[in-house]
Amino acid sequence: MIKESPSKRPPVRTRVHRAWLVAAVAGLAIVVAGAFTTMAGLLAGPMHREFGWSRATIGFGASVNMVLYGLTAPFAAALMDRFGMRRVVGGALAAVAAGALFTSVMTEPWQYVVGWGFLVGTGCGSMAMAFAATVTDRWFARRRGLVTGALTAAGVFGQFVFLPLLSWMVERYAWRAATVTLVVAALAALPLVLLVLRDRPTDVGLRPYGALENEDASRERYAAVPGTARRTVHVLARSARTGPFWLLAATFAICGASTNGVMWPHFTPAAHDHGMPATAASSLLATIGVFNIAGTLASGWLTDRFAPRRLLAAYYALRGLTLLALPLLLTAHVGAPLVAFAVLFGLLDVATVPPTMALCREVYGADSAIVFGWVAAAHQLGAGLAAFAGGVARDAFGSYDPLWVGVGALCGTGALLALTVVRPRTAA
Repeated sequence: MIKESPSKRPPVRTRVHRAWLVAAVAGLAIVVAGAFTTMAGLLAGPMHREFGWSRATIGFGASVNMVLYGLTAPFAAALMDRFGMRRVVGGALAAVAAGALFTSVMTEPWQYVVGWGFLVGTGCGSMAMAFAATVTDRWFARRRGLVTGALTAAGVFGQFVFLPLLSWMVERYAWRAATVTLVVAALAALPLVLLVLRDRPTDVGLRPYGALENEDASRERYAAVPGTARRTVHVLARSARTGPFWLLAATFAICGASTNGVMWPHFTPAAHDHGMPATAASSLLATIGVFNIAGTLASGWLTDRFAPRRLLAAYYALRGLTLLALPLLLTAHVGAPLVAFAVLFGLLDVATVPPTMALCREVYGADSAIVFGWVAAAHQLGAGLAAFAGGVARDAFGSYDPLWVGVGALCGTGALLALTVVRPRTAA
């Protein structure tokens, strides 16, 4: 009697690819990080009243947060290559929780710089847009523009949608209660990250979503690369010798100055200067956040179909016009003009991310995640300078109007620079 050899069973296929689950958990971590990044605007007024610190002092702490946020991103992308996304993101969630907890018991300005500036800044930077780029590059061969837009929208969702709740907690229970709430959120997301997040599809016996069999090897070349910091600096050195890198960094610095640098720390205080309650101003920011999601998803869809540089130029030009109009729109009450501003600015706010990522991928190939991390560092450098300049302008002129006009004009420059980004002959 001949015994038949058991045939190998084909792998069980599920309707939903594991890549979407990884993207969902990554999105949750990004949402939590986003909630931390906009909290500084709610802390400025209460800390000024409680401690008597100047706006410039408080703005300096916020600028340290933003600059470290940006500088951490490229090294975090390389650390994910060396130690894995799960360890890096898990450590980042622990860092932001520790920083927020330390901030809740601070009494001196340097403690604010250490807690919120250093710990929260580096932790949020590790879960920034470079993290989204890493997830997209490793787990998806198709639908990259859509996934990039969705993960970017997750950050925006965390940045703005929770602001009304946090603002209400600041007014009702004081700012420390809102800060501790963020600590709880970070610790709640940590177990899911450790359980679900995986570094690469091959870790669970899969190919990237939409990948063909002959695409697998090329997507695994940089697994567990040693010399994390050295590789990050070498990628910077190579890309810095090309013109597109500096153009992308300059445009993204303008992007950071005209969004994170002015809206997060200064919009609520500026609206309050015109007699608007903080909760109403936070609701406007939440409206911006809601339309950020729609705008970013739409931008991801458009990036898959149209030239990214042209999209960037249009986004910067329109954003500049909205910021130039803002000083004329701010009043004590939320009317139709301010709502229209929130809707339009929201559609344009983070729409620059998918085309910028696409240009990094087009020009720099396999190093694109780290290159984008350095470009994102320029974004946060611009944001930090604008955050500090806004506090100085408010102390010097008693108004934020010069800030809105200045960053609006910068956006016009960004539109012109975006049109000049071309792929060099010596690109990777």
